[in-house]
Amino acid sequence: MSIDRKKLILEAATKSFTQFGYKATTMDLVAKLANVGKGTIYTFFKNKEELFDEIFTTLLKEMKQKADEAMEPSLPFHENVHRALFAILEFRKTHQLTIKIFQENAEIGTMAVQEVIQKMERSILSYIKSKIEDGIKSGAIKPCDPELTAFVMLKLYIALIFDWEKQHPPLDKETIAGLLELYVVKGLSAN
Repeated sequence: MSIDRKKLILEAATKSFTQFGYKATTMDLVAKLANVGKGTIYTFFKNKEELFDEIFTTLLKEMKQKADEAMEPSLPFHENVHRALFAILEFRKTHQLTIKIFQENAEIGTMAVQEVIQKMERSILSYIKSKIEDGIKSGAIKPCDPELTAFVMLKLYIALIFDWEKQHPPLDKETIAGLLELYVVKGLSAN
């Protein structure tokens, strides 16, 4: 039976980044956790940044899959966008690696961590933008700037899920959906 060393390395690195953060994870530690020589890691990855990036790329794929699974074709556009956004941000809020990365960013502000957080945000925005473009094409929503709309929707969700609960009780999923509909789908106009 062949041992998939790359898989062992990725699993060990994920464990290390999750437990110790980016800054405290070393290639020596990953090698020890994977039970491989340090040189073996370098046959697959140039450096720690490349290893971290591959792990995060996989994490982003998982996040997108969760969003796709949350949507149902029979539901209206705005409800599916809500479900997708909620799934993405819940994933981000509960996944141990993202928790550690956001914690490290707040405490230390490591450049590599800032870069993956930006990559995550760009990925989420791109995903939402594509759903908005689909909604425009299907006639489910009126023409708008998909990129700007995706940005506003994401920031609204972040504010409602993460920022609001810093000083208030958390909002439930239905309340957040209602607020999205009020502020984004219907707008604030009384007409």
